[in-house]
Formats: sequence, structure tokens, C-alpha cells
Amino acid sequence: MKKNSILSQIILGLALVGLLACARNPVTGKRELSLMSTEQEIALGQQSHPSIVATMGLYEDKKLQDFINLKGKAMAKISHRPDLPYQFYIVDSPVVNAFAVPGGYVYFTRGIMAHFNNEAEFAGVLGHEIGHITAKHAARQQSSQLLTQVGLIGGAILAPKVVGQNIEALQQGLGLLMLSYSRAHESESDNLGVEYSSKIGYDAHQMANFFGTLKRLSGDREQVIPEFMSTHPDPGNRYNKVHQLAKEYQAKNPAKYEVDRESFLRLIDGITYGEDPKQGFVENNVFYHPVLRFQFPVPNGWQHQNSPEQFQMTPKDGKSAMILTLAKGSSLDEAAQTLVQQLNLKVLENSRTTINGNPAIVLISQQQPQQQQQGQPQQQQDPRNAVQIGTWLIQYNGTIYALHGLTSAASFANTFRTFQSVAERFSALTDQEKINRKPERILVKTAPRDGTFREIMTGLGMPGNRVEELGVLNGHKADDRLTRGSMVKIIAR
Repeated sequence: MKKNSILSQIILGLALVGLLACARNPVTGKRELSLMSTEQEIALGQQSHPSIVATMGLYEDKKLQDFINLKGKAMAKISHRPDLPYQFYIVDSPVVNAFAVPGGYVYFTRGIMAHFNNEAEFAGVLGHEIGHITAKHAARQQSSQLLTQVGLIGGAILAPKVVGQNIEALQQGLGLLMLSYSRAHESESDNLGVEYSSKIGYDAHQMANFFGTLKRLSGDREQVIPEFMSTHPDPGNRYNKVHQLAKEYQAKNPAKYEVDRESFLRLIDGITYGEDPKQGFVENNVFYHPVLRFQFPVPNGWQHQNSPEQFQMTPKDGKSAMILTLAKGSSLDEAAQTLVQQLNLKVLENSRTTINGNPAIVLISQQQPQQQQQGQPQQQQDPRNAVQIGTWLIQYNGTIYALHGLTSAASFANTFRTFQSVAERFSALTDQEKINRKPERILVKTAPRDGTFREIMTGLGMPGNRVEELGVLNGHKADDRLTRGSMVKIIAR
């Protein structure tokens, strides 16, 4: 929390200084008001990176990391801003996403890496994300949006903003970290994606084909693409537009442009697919954590999001939420005191209890309004709209967990029983099948014969109800014809 406050103050000061200066945009060549200098962009990236890693985790795969570093550095050299200290990372998330932070930090989820089918698709998205950085899109956005995004980094989860209309940000941990851009900026980055990927030798038509994959994913309610698509133009329209851009670029610059499908598929052979059970998983309305050996129920119909820092869940109406995270302190009393101080809580009730043999403290509290700056009028808060929190601090296996239930004060009495039902069923995980659950992985196989994609998948032992999912992964439709020896992705444990 302290780090977030300092970071926000630093960025605010830098932004105010930047308001006095204009600079030439390296991509457009136009002079424009600049909210951030190059040094400020780099500082923002450096400050943001640890929180992104803490929230999402890094995916450890040396061959994949070496690959994105190699291609990223090559593309950075031919970009409009080759002087930036670019860094490239794969984060440990199943969500299909890629994003960039000012200063040269570019991130791919393992989920999007699993869905690429060749190097050229990857290169197109890489160019798109580098384009956001080179075109200084963050600096061209309203400063208030940037400060809001950065202020949320680091898990400041119990602020009033998380309840009500902004609960969607809570549901999607990634949403706290991504900078959203206008459609004009997205289109500009698509242009740069075609240019940059082509300049390092890849066929930008494949970038367009990946938008076909995104279009199929966006039509699947079970798939979530929180930021890569939310502010972007429709992927179907982008498919046509990027194909046209690629055609025009290649007509002006005749060359042999690479696709490199087989080499890329070998790189992702064995990549983790979907949720990694060791990080915790939900099954039959129960959250299990095999490594930490605990479990608790998820209310029926509630949506959930898991990350290395916290597990969060909310009903579809977004009027309440529950969050599990680690508490700070070596004892329950110390954890309670630290929590009250850090989150500026007014404690209404405080009691001790035991939950399935584990010592616990229950706090009922309200978060107090932030201190007003000197000279500003004190804001009046309607007591009914105050955030009221039920917190269960549970000491289990030498660790103290904080399970928070949040809603408005007006709704707290009705919602408390749901919060209590979850907290009081926090218990030890002993089921060996859950403890030893293995993740699904992408395995690369060759088609054993000629046939349709559906026939090939069936022949490789894939269930019929996953053919569409596998088709999205492979960039094929069920009736597409494949030849013997074609490389395909399957899913296996």
C-alpha cells in the first residue's frame, strides 16, 4: 500500500511537469502534448513490473523465453524507438492476452502462446504491442486514466472502487494492470504490427489469421479475453483490414515472408494449458489449493478469478465480493492490527472463534474515507454506501489467511450469511486425487492419416465435445481437410 502511494505521487508530479512540454511523436511525426518523457515512461515500466509479476507470476520455460527475447530484440531494433530498454516476458495466466507497459515492457500470457500456430502470428501481436509503446499511446491518453490504472497495481483490493460498478476490475485481475487504448490507437498499433513483423521477415497475413482465432474465442462464453479485445475493434473487421494492410505492404516490398509453423509448434510442445492445479482450482463449486492444502466453497453461480496473490469471487450482479489473500503478521492479533491500519478500517465487531480446528478472528468493519488534502473540503459519505467488510483471519499450517467479504453497508446484513457460510467451511484438503491433480498440457502430434480435422482428433483420442476447442487451438474448423503427417495440437494431462 505504501509503495502504491509513493508511486502514484511520483507519477502525478512527473505528469504535471510534462504538461508544460510538447514533443514530436516518433511514429506520427507530429508535435503533441506529452504527459511523460522517455525517462518517465521507463520509470513507470520499472515500477509496474514487480507488481505484474507478483500478481500473475512468470511462466518458466527457457526455450520459449529465449525465443521471445530473440524476436523482441530484433523487432525493437527496427522500431521507431530502438533506444528503449525493451524487456519481454511470459506470464503464468491461461487467459488469451498480451499487453505492454510504457518504457518497453511487453508481456504475453501462456494462454496466448498456446493459441498461436506459427511464428508469424506471434510476430504480428508482438509488433502490435511494441507499437503501443513506440506510438506513446499511454502518454496520449488522459493522465487521469493512467494514474487510476497505476494506483490499482499491487493488490489495493479493499478500496471502495472495487464494489458496485467497478466490480468487473476485481473479477479480472489482469484488468488492474492493463492500459486500455482507444480504437484509433488500436488501429494504429495494427498498422505497426504489420510493418514491424514484416520488417523482421514474417508474413503479416498470419497476424490477420490470428484475429480469426480471437473472433472464435470471443464467441465462446467460457473463454475470457478481458483486455486484448475489450477496447479493440471487432476482430472480424480487423481480420479483413490487416489482410489488406499486409497485401499492400508486400506489394510495395516484395520479399519472401516466413510463416514457420513447425518450428513454433515444437517450441510450445508441452506448454501448460488452462488453469494450473498447483495454483488452485475450482471444481464442483469448491476451491482447492493442492500445495497449501486447504479448500472452501464457492457460492453457486459466482464467478471467480485466481492469481498468485489472491483468489477472488463475486456474484454476477457485482454487488458483493469475497477475496482470499495472505495476512501480514506472525500472530492473529498482529494480523488484525496490521489489517486495520493498512486499510483504514473502523472496526464494528471483533470476536475470536475456531474454524474446523483452526484459531480465527472475525472482524466486522467499514473502510473510512481517505484523508482529504489540506485546503480541500471534507467529502461526506452516505453511510449506506460505505464499504462494509466481514474478515475472517484464519491461522492454518503456520500461515494466516485473510478471507474478506465486501459489500455496501446497506446490503451487509443480507449478504453476511453467504460470507459466513464460505468462511466457516474453510478446511484442510486431504483428498489425494485433488492434491496430486496434474495440469493439462498442449502436446504436438502428427496426423496419422488423411482426413477431416474432426476425424484426426478422434483418431488421436480426443473427445468429441472438445473438437471446437481444439479447432480454435489449431486454427481449423471441424471439416477442414488435413494430410497425413500434418502437425496438430492436442490436450492431455
